[in-house]
Amino acid sequence: MTQQQFSSVWIREPRQPKAAGLRRDQIVAAALELLDSEGMGALSMRKLGAKLDAGATSLYWHVRNKDELLELALDEIWGLMGIPDPEQTSWREVATTFAYNFRATMLDHPWVTSLIGTMPSVGPKAFALSDQLRRTFIGAGFTGVDVYLASSTLTSYVLGQVIPEITATKAFGEKGIDPEIVIEAMDELGADYPEMLADYRETIPADQQTARALAFDFGLLCVLDGLESRLHQPHK
Repeated sequence: MTQQQFSSVWIREPRQPKAAGLRRDQIVAAALELLDSEGMGALSMRKLGAKLDAGATSLYWHVRNKDELLELALDEIWGLMGIPDPEQTSWREVATTFAYNFRATMLDHPWVTSLIGTMPSVGPKAFALSDQLRRTFIGAGFTGVDVYLASSTLTSYVLGQVIPEITATKAFGEKGIDPEIVIEAMDELGADYPEMLADYRETIPADQQTARALAFDFGLLCVLDGLESRLHQPHK
């Protein structure tokens, strides 16, 4: 299999706008509005040009194709995390703030989940966030590659929790499936597991958003506790 060549909008200098022409930041802002209002499937260079009342030439002056536009949009998302200064805040507070803000950002911009991991994150805002997390885990006491493994572990946890949440919301709506219908089905299909069904009735909130928030809190604490315990283990 031939190895794919690396390509990115960030490896070439941005073009200056033509006289009275569109700026790149205007194009990206309009793309974000379209993505937020109509989703990934609705974004096209033609539709974006119509929104900006501009021809294709004005758009292609700044971005060669839709992929480059999406790279720029993704970098804007990385800039929305708003985490505290790692030098002024405890590492757990920074990590917790990042996790909650990352979750909230993805829920506000669900289209971004289809870009993370498929588009390169090598823009200035992605690097700034990565460096904040790097300094956070160095301040916690991690060294070497563990600094980056700790950061990726936290990031992967948030992605693993939120992507299924977004997928379920797309499939079943904000409120999800009627919990009474779910319980009736479980009573019938899981009749051989009465204790588990009783636990489900007594412990799982009927409101899906509450249940998801509780699950996120529990898992995040476990991840942070695990990272902290790692710091106290002697290196072999």
